[in-house]
Amino acid sequence: MRTLITLLLSVSVIAASALAGEKVQTTYRADLAATIDQKIEQDLGGLVEYYKDLHHHPELSLNEHESARKIAQHLKAAGYSVTANVGGTGVVGMLSNGPGPTVLIRADMDALPVVEETELPYRSKVTATGTDGRTVGVMHACGHDIHQACLIGTARVLAHTRKRWSGTVMIVAQPAEEIGAGARMMIEDGLFERFGRPDYCVALHASGIHPTGTIAYTPGWALANVDSVDITIYGQGGHGSRPHETIDPVVAAAQVIVALQTIVSRRVDPVEHAVITVGSVHAGSKHNIIPNEAKMQLTVRSYSDETRRILLDGIRDVTVNTCRAMGCTKDPKVVLTKDEFTPATFNDPDLAEAAAGVFRQVLGDEHVLRIKPVMGGEDFGRYAAHLSVPGFIFWIGSVERGLYEASKNPGGPSLPPIHSSKFAPDPEPTIRIGVRCMASLALSLLEPGQ
Repeated sequence: MRTLITLLLSVSVIAASALAGEKVQTTYRADLAATIDQKIEQDLGGLVEYYKDLHHHPELSLNEHESARKIAQHLKAAGYSVTANVGGTGVVGMLSNGPGPTVLIRADMDALPVVEETELPYRSKVTATGTDGRTVGVMHACGHDIHQACLIGTARVLAHTRKRWSGTVMIVAQPAEEIGAGARMMIEDGLFERFGRPDYCVALHASGIHPTGTIAYTPGWALANVDSVDITIYGQGGHGSRPHETIDPVVAAAQVIVALQTIVSRRVDPVEHAVITVGSVHAGSKHNIIPNEAKMQLTVRSYSDETRRILLDGIRDVTVNTCRAMGCTKDPKVVLTKDEFTPATFNDPDLAEAAAGVFRQVLGDEHVLRIKPVMGGEDFGRYAAHLSVPGFIFWIGSVERGLYEASKNPGGPSLPPIHSSKFAPDPEPTIRIGVRCMASLALSLLEPGQ
């Protein structure tokens, strides 16, 4: 039975779940608000230091060994049953606390091959060997260090309040998000067979365009399908002074690059979201040598399966026929790198709006922003899609308030975006709001305690 004070103080938001066909019920636990805030303030200093340590010691995808070890250590200390090495370096922490829903809360651990250019005293100086054998910088340029700190902070709040809720919390620390592999690897390693089927899957992501103290969310499609395509164009090399004796793959590649843009502008319905970007072009070794080959790397973004099919089929069609028209020595090689595919992330609309209602109770209406979908990618969507249960990822503002306000002025500073070498979240307020909102959302989905 709920206590009278819970009934009086709780604010319920009930909506139909389009994805699961059932009711999504969130109950904002106003009776726990003070307890949540007290626990966060008690832990905040340590969480910020934990964040700084993660930022100072980032690890690339598939190599998150120390990050995983530290998360496992923190979860065990909070009373969770912990299993390491799930899908590689993934960590799962379980807190079973009686009958009720199971809520999966996920954070990613991997960093990017970026040389950090901030002036932070805890900036990364880590280097690693890249896939091509060269030395690369390593940096948390996407906020995964913030995500890990918020994950541990949330896990502690839920353990601290366990007498006041019933259900199961599944904490998932995921590897290899940046290469689109981690969620798939954990699922293929039996995540849901070994640890149970969650009723809800939730996550957060640091935003490089919103100020601290704010939350942003998108119902429905929120993040895009991400495909990677590698193209090799074959020509016949020779001296740069005698192009008529060659078949120039560089010129053919230039024609292909321009022609690819007609796929979005002329083959895709204008109301659909679609992007084809050529991110890398490599050919030749010297000014006066026409090479035998030119190589390109593409990123391809979409939401619907049909638009994705049109884009990928169009890339092959346009590339092959353009190369034939240019007289290339043989058809180009067009390879879809399937291991790096990230499916679009769908935020269950009713869970998203119900969660936004909780956030408004926590932060106030003016600090909760409904925003348009973006064409960035995130493999978090695999979890909910795999099980056909409601899933929801939201953005936490991480830009220092003064910098954000200054950026709005004419001639003001630009905000370094995520994946930038100068991306630097304001850690204390970002972590505070991230934990407050994620813990409040999780508690709203769990059953009140007896």
